[in-house]
Amino acid sequence: MTASKSPKRETSETAPTIQTVERAAVVLGSFTVAKPYLSLNELTASLGTSKATAHRYTKALRAAHLLRYDERTALYSLGPQVLTLAASARAGLPIVAAAEPYMESLLHEVDETVVLSVWDGETATVVRSVDNTDHIIRIGVRSGARLDLTDSAQGRVFCSFLPPEQVPGLKSILRRAPELAAEFDTIRELGLSLNSPDINGVRTIAAPIFEGETIVAAMAIVGTAVTVSADVDSPMARALVRTTRALSEGLGGH
Repeated sequence: MTASKSPKRETSETAPTIQTVERAAVVLGSFTVAKPYLSLNELTASLGTSKATAHRYTKALRAAHLLRYDERTALYSLGPQVLTLAASARAGLPIVAAAEPYMESLLHEVDETVVLSVWDGETATVVRSVDNTDHIIRIGVRSGARLDLTDSAQGRVFCSFLPPEQVPGLKSILRRAPELAAEFDTIRELGLSLNSPDINGVRTIAAPIFEGETIVAAMAIVGTAVTVSADVDSPMARALVRTTRALSEGLGGH
């Protein structure tokens, strides 16, 4: 008869492993967009351990390509493996799978690049892009690209429909550019954001996607100033709004 391990013994044996994972998560979670580079002292403070312990964790994370170390500056940053994990995480978001057939349908209807973005806590981040249009010159948008908060059509959609406290620095932005408040009101009224071309000749129109009453993504059509109309009531704009509303209804949105 084989004796099985008692729950108490299993708990005591797995506790160090759990602590290791938790500490590794603390190290990786210490990096933010605002602070992409951290010193060993800063990581030690985040962990609440000795410097020797913090160094041991950073060494292991560097070996796994989850951290980089710059000997010139003596600063750490997130490693290339994090990008791979982030891309996998974004690809696995439920909204991506739900939106794909709608994006493909819209692509065939308007023959322009269609982009899906989600909120990453600070700005809009592209999670899916379909650009297999019939145009000789295609506009591609890279998955993982972080879009400008107020200069991009997608960023403005999130600014318009997210609770203000969820948009870092929004109050300061509106103090510097009070005209944006009226723009956000218009976006909420139309359910559409239009980013007219500046220097590069690219025009984007974007619309929100809701789950219940909460915005979960923004879908955009990206093309040139020649192929994408600046008219918010153009057939292309109406097709985008129709698509995002259908997707929102499928998700239980309004």
